Amino acid sequence: MRKEGNRVVPGQRNPARGPGPDRTAATTTARPRPPYPTPSAEARLRYWFDTTLTRGIPALCGWLALGCLALVVPVSALLVWTDQRAPASLGARIAAVWRSTGQTMRLGGEVGPPLRVVLSVLLALIALLYVSTLVSLITTGLTDRLMALDRGRAAILERGHTVVLGWSEQIPTVVSELVAARTGRRRRVIAVLADKDKSAMEEDLPDTARATGRTRATGRTRATGRTRVLCRTGRPADPAALARVSPATADCVLVLPRDDPRDDAETVKTLLSLSAALGEDRRVRVVAAVRDGRHLAAARLAGGPRTTVLDVDDLSARLVVDCARQPGLSLVHQELLDFAGHEFHTLRDPRLPGLTFEEAAGACPESIAVGIAHDDGTVTLNPPLSARFRDDDRLLVIARDEHSTRLSDLPVPHDPKALTHAPPPAPAPAERVLLLGWNRRAPRIVDQLSRRTPPGSTLDVVAGPRAATTAAVRTAAEALAPRMPVRHHPGDPALRSTTDALDPTGYDVVIVLGPDPRPGRGDPDDRTLLTLLHLRAAEEESGRRVPVVTEMADDRNRLIAPRAPGSDFVVSGRLVGLLMTQISQNPHLTAVFEELLAPAGNTLHLRPAAHYVTTGRTTSFAAVAASAARRGECAIGYRSATAADHGMRLNPPKAHVRYWHARDQVVLIAPGD
Repeated sequence: MRKEGNRVVPGQRNPARGPGPDRTAATTTARPRPPYPTPSAEARLRYWFDTTLTRGIPALCGWLALGCLALVVPVSALLVWTDQRAPASLGARIAAVWRSTGQTMRLGGEVGPPLRVVLSVLLALIALLYVSTLVSLITTGLTDRLMALDRGRAAILERGHTVVLGWSEQIPTVVSELVAARTGRRRRVIAVLADKDKSAMEEDLPDTARATGRTRATGRTRATGRTRVLCRTGRPADPAALARVSPATADCVLVLPRDDPRDDAETVKTLLSLSAALGEDRRVRVVAAVRDGRHLAAARLAGGPRTTVLDVDDLSARLVVDCARQPGLSLVHQELLDFAGHEFHTLRDPRLPGLTFEEAAGACPESIAVGIAHDDGTVTLNPPLSARFRDDDRLLVIARDEHSTRLSDLPVPHDPKALTHAPPPAPAPAERVLLLGWNRRAPRIVDQLSRRTPPGSTLDVVAGPRAATTAAVRTAAEALAPRMPVRHHPGDPALRSTTDALDPTGYDVVIVLGPDPRPGRGDPDDRTLLTLLHLRAAEEESGRRVPVVTEMADDRNRLIAPRAPGSDFVVSGRLVGLLMTQISQNPHLTAVFEELLAPAGNTLHLRPAAHYVTTGRTTSFAAVAASAARRGECAIGYRSATAADHGMRLNPPKAHVRYWHARDQVVLIAPGD
């Protein structure tokens, strides 16, 4: 073996290896290669098809034509040869086969001279090209239109519809309540515009409206009973996107608050775009909300005089303090704010002008008269019995819907002997309040507590040892020092050792606040649930119950939270969404809830039934209403102490008769204590 360059020539000895046996066989024999698997017929066919597709449309059309001919020609020949009426000659039969093939493949099918056959095929190809092009154009146009609808870019041409701008935690509440609102309209449309994918919004909307029990999917829209919910994609602050939902022809527009308080500037910009779209002489009601009160003035300026702007944090603080001062009021707020039960309505009746409020209230057997709504948008809540209705005044009532109130000529009778004289109110004793947790609403809650608790009350705050939290608590304590002492206890309320060190059952009321939601920190209600578990354990060990007011971010967590009698849950996002929906349907309710949630004026109260009727006997609710009216108050319902559930009932019929227990309570709208 000899070497040529780097190549070894078989059959020659290598002199470098010296004498020895011939090693040609050992050095030239290679290892056998493994056999490659043979592709299957299916794999070869798939590869051939893929290769054909890469050659373009002409190759595909050619193979398609050949395949069709391979099927059509034999079948046509079989039809001709099996036809008893077919011609006998071979040429005539071949011509018949051609005609059948041509008619099947739309190739003319003419027979005769070759030129005639070619021209007929040419005309058939031209017709085929025209029809296929027309079908392609129509298909492309429909596809583009469907894609535009799927992207949520099409305009909505409706009148009298409701527009919801933005997507936040309030969207489930707002859409569900708008669907559940009982109105006299035969057809209702809700248009939602948000910077979110349309298909994602439509996937969430069935769950949103399912609570009403009237949801069904119909094609591209969501129909709920007589209500359609249309979704459009776009930034609400963009005028071009805003035009897609036709706000100028809407009945009302709701601008939802952003989830992050730092995004309130986007809400202000949306109101500016909305004002530009509606013009100066607009008649569209606008309801908006901001989370940071520092942006409230700017939002009201941007929205204009017909815009109602709510302060989310301020409303949440008022609701928490309201429930802390009177446990059980969260149930009343829930009932008055949603459309599932009884809520505020205004009644216009030609018989009202000249009547006194006492006469109008007595003429409502199935509803509760609570005030007078004036034509300028103001409301007189719980007016004197002698107040008279003027022209264009409306009666403000609590009723099941706007059509259930009818003025009756005969007032509901009651037993005067059942009425009692309430004892003079005793001075309220000082209270010990425990606040577990701290967030951006806590300073407002502390300020409201200092204004509404009896003199001499104290507040203990348990919050994390972070420097920012400590500084915020110290600032609040310094500001409230003249009215209420505030003591700060650094610690984590979610730890059992922290709550045990203070003995929460020794307080008159406990308020639990969750942390502010932050990206990457999970659900803020998780720590709230841990705190509630520790409180429940402390109550069971001590055998004492303490009223607990809990602020939660997600209403679903309220269903799994450990609760005890006397506990209240304030889901601020849901309650604000309910309030926005109520105001959008009745603008007079802005003044109503502003007064009900204020520290002074006419507010909601729960007071012993023994102050109004003789307990331990049966009497009608008309006697309770008459006794409250004699004291300058409006009785709107009661809370039963013996009911299995919460026992709250608003707007019972005046003729409703029940046995009154000593621990029953009456729900009232009355001046503050």
